[in-house]
Amino acid sequence: MAKYRKLGRTADQRKALLRNQVTNLLYHGKIVTTETKAKEVRKIADGLIAMAVREKDNFETVTVTAKVARKDADGKRVKEVVDGKKVTVYDEVQKEIKKDAPSRLHARRQMLKVLYPVKEVPTAAAGKKKNTKEVDLVEKLFTEIAPKYADRNGGYTRIIKIGPRKGDAAMEVVLELV
Repeated sequence: MAKYRKLGRTADQRKALLRNQVTNLLYHGKIVTTETKAKEVRKIADGLIAMAVREKDNFETVTVTAKVARKDADGKRVKEVVDGKKVTVYDEVQKEIKKDAPSRLHARRQMLKVLYPVKEVPTAAAGKKKNTKEVDLVEKLFTEIAPKYADRNGGYTRIIKIGPRKGDAAMEVVLELV
């Protein structure tokens, strides 16, 4: 038996399709697709979730001092004149950051190889670039999804058949996180 299904596509098209569906599954929690695609997506998604569960607590919290530009009421940087030049004023701030252990950093990079970047658009600004924000799916995997499945040994996804598709009678399923 083959290691994977070819899904009637070339290697680059197949990889793009699977990456897209895995990204949507982890972002939305469930997707509707054909049975064969769902079985391939399930393999990849379960692997990513297992990696996140394994590495979810593998970090240390470090306090660092950072220089941050001082801002006025409008959110613009405050500038003052020094030696005839305008210079931005900086304040020193203490920040708590998470420092990944090497294995967690490796897991993060492995996940980034699979997942596409996701932009979230607020409903009020639909169709506009303004106020869009980048969603960190890897961080969502570590902070939301992994703790949910910490006590579970695999089987993070569920496939539910919903019947044949009207056009080509391909079996459609709902693939969802358990």
